[in-house]
Amino acid sequence: MRDYKKDWRRLLVWLLVGLILAGCAGKQIEAPLREAEPAETSLPLLGYTIQVGAFANLDYAVRLMTSLQGQGLEAYYFKHSSGLFKVRFGDFSTREAALQRAIALQKLGVIKSFYIVMPTEYAVAKRKRDGNVALRRSLIETAEQFLGIPYKWGGESSEDGFDCSGLAMTVYRLNGLNLPRNSRQQYQTGRAVQKGELRPGDLIFFATMDDVRVNHVGIYMGDARFIHAPKTGKTIRIASLEDEYFAKRYRGGRTYLANTPAVGNP
Repeated sequence: MRDYKKDWRRLLVWLLVGLILAGCAGKQIEAPLREAEPAETSLPLLGYTIQVGAFANLDYAVRLMTSLQGQGLEAYYFKHSSGLFKVRFGDFSTREAALQRAIALQKLGVIKSFYIVMPTEYAVAKRKRDGNVALRRSLIETAEQFLGIPYKWGGESSEDGFDCSGLAMTVYRLNGLNLPRNSRQQYQTGRAVQKGELRPGDLIFFATMDDVRVNHVGIYMGDARFIHAPKTGKTIRIASLEDEYFAKRYRGGRTYLANTPAVGNP
């Protein structure tokens, strides 16, 4: 005769085992998702970029940049860790697209050797869930590499704020964030922050030509200091928000990074 009590016991045991396994499986799936969740940014991330040139003379890098700008590309130069000046341009969704563009420009004689920069190489791709502290630190370290360099933008009008905004754009893009080119576009992007809430890596804006129109931007460092490019041919330098000239012309700050710590500077 069949023992139904034993059958029920077996069924209950299997149900308990199933619930335990399901619970463990749920934890194994959920935890990595929480760990991998990236910090937020209001800017699109940069894709694949083309890097060209290796010049000891800044003027050569500027000439190459200007040539690429003539091809309709938003090219920018920077000082590499090797001490040489290099140029980057483009924002491609795939490596193949970047490679095809680079080869086409190479055939035209616009560029020579090139290197495809992967999105994973940028600081923004390496950040951890630290409220963007490491990314903010990287933005400042990148900006500091330009100190003392005469900033030039291929003859573009400084009245439109291209020198200073070009510096900000370059610093952000070298860290993988696709910041707009023009200072007024940069001002309209991101989230407004009060002066007392500024954090390193935020951008601060000024109206130096009149009382309303934003035409100058600096990269905030903390302690009321910022890095900026005064105008074409002048060297990139550190200035203070407490300086009377800048205090009178200050028009506001913008942050492009979320999850920012409320207190303390990176």
